[in-house]
Amino acid sequence: MDSIMKSSSVEEIVKMRRSANNFDSNVKIPRREIEEMFELAKFAPSAFNLQHAHYVVVDEPELKLKVKEAAYGQHKVGTASAAIIVLGDLEAYTDAERIYEGMLHLGMMDELTYRQTIDSIYAAYQNLEFRKEEAIRNASLSAMQFMLIAKSKGWDTCPMIGFNSEQVRAVLNIPDRYHIAMMITIGKEKTNHPRPRGYRKPVGEFVHFSAFSS
Repeated sequence: MDSIMKSSSVEEIVKMRRSANNFDSNVKIPRREIEEMFELAKFAPSAFNLQHAHYVVVDEPELKLKVKEAAYGQHKVGTASAAIIVLGDLEAYTDAERIYEGMLHLGMMDELTYRQTIDSIYAAYQNLEFRKEEAIRNASLSAMQFMLIAKSKGWDTCPMIGFNSEQVRAVLNIPDRYHIAMMITIGKEKTNHPRPRGYRKPVGEFVHFSAFSS
């Protein structure tokens, strides 16, 4: 199966990816394989290249059970190989100097441009509501890329918002600087007969070219 997935086109992977609701609890994902998926997920786009996304991978049975309780006892959290908490860093902008200094040292950016870039980033992120929006937006871009990568390697996923965020924060001791964007369960779906895909709107219903009609 994995070799078939690896040779699939982007179009096939997008169409094959489904939200899985029942996983085979006997299947485990080696941490090294999870790391390999994140090695690719890190190339997701992010505003100013600040790479806001942060992840907590919960694959230990006892800890996963506590996360399941925070997710209102949902079966898929308990049977998944791992529950992955997707976080957005509210303070991602404070890493701007380190992220851009390589370009400065390589001569790709002069000192003035470097300083102006850093100053503009700090200025943009002074608004707390904007920081929260950016945390969610950029973490979500990364999460979607991760789920497509997982599918390309033969793993099934399900993005979730049905959980008590503060309970998850307490269980995993997540610092306040991280906003919890979503949870992703991952594993092997336990079914040979997946449900028919839900209705999808035709392109004409959700795409407008040019302005809306008045």
